[in-house]
Amino acid sequence: MAGFLSVLRRLYFTAYNWAVCVGWCQVLYFALKTLRESGHERVHDAVERPLQLAQTAAILEIFHGLIGLVRSPITATLPQIGSRLYLTWGILYSFPETRTHMLVSSLVISWSVTEIIRYSFFGMKEAFGYAPSWLLWLRYSTFLVLYPTGISSEVGLIYIALPYIKASEKYCIRMPNKWNFSFDYFYAAIIALGIYVPGSPHMYRHMLGQRKKALSKSKRE
Repeated sequence: MAGFLSVLRRLYFTAYNWAVCVGWCQVLYFALKTLRESGHERVHDAVERPLQLAQTAAILEIFHGLIGLVRSPITATLPQIGSRLYLTWGILYSFPETRTHMLVSSLVISWSVTEIIRYSFFGMKEAFGYAPSWLLWLRYSTFLVLYPTGISSEVGLIYIALPYIKASEKYCIRMPNKWNFSFDYFYAAIIALGIYVPGSPHMYRHMLGQRKKALSKSKRE
C-alpha cells in the first residue's frame, strides 16, 4: 500500500509541476511577444488569464506543505505565494489603472522565468528522479537577479496602486455595521508595503542559504 501511495504521489507531482510549468511558459511567451509587437502597455492584457491560472495554482503548494506531502516549510512558502496572489488579484485584477505600467512587464518576466526553472526542476526530479546539473544551478542562482527585479516590481506596483485604492474605497468596510468592524484596504496596502522592508532581505538570505546548501551537496555527489 505504501508503495502504491508513493507512486501515486510521484505521478501527481509530476503532472502538477509540468502543468504549471507549461502555464508559466505561456505567460513568458505572450509577455515577450506583446512587449516586442505592441509595447509594455498591452502586456497585462496578453498574459492576464494564464497568469491568473498559473499563479492561483500555487495555492496547492500551501496545502502540500500543510498535509506533509513536501518538506518545504510553510513559513517560507506562505509569504511568497501570498504576496504574489495579492499582486495578481488584489492589485492588477482589482485596479486596472496599474495594468499598463512598465513594471508589469518586469514583474511578469521575473516571475515567469523563475517559475519555469523551478517547476521544470521539480518536474524532472519527480519524473526521472534527478535534475541535470545545469538546471540545478539555474534553480539556485537565477534568483540572485530575478528576486530583486521581481520584488522591486511588486513594491512599485503596490505603491502606484495606492491613490486608486484610496479613491475607489474598494474592499473597505465602514462603520457602523452589524459586525462592529471596519477595514480600510488602503491602510492594508501600506502595511503590505511595510512587510516587504524586513521580509525581502530575510527571504533573500534564506535563499542564499538554500543555494549554498544545494550547490555544496551537488559538488559532493
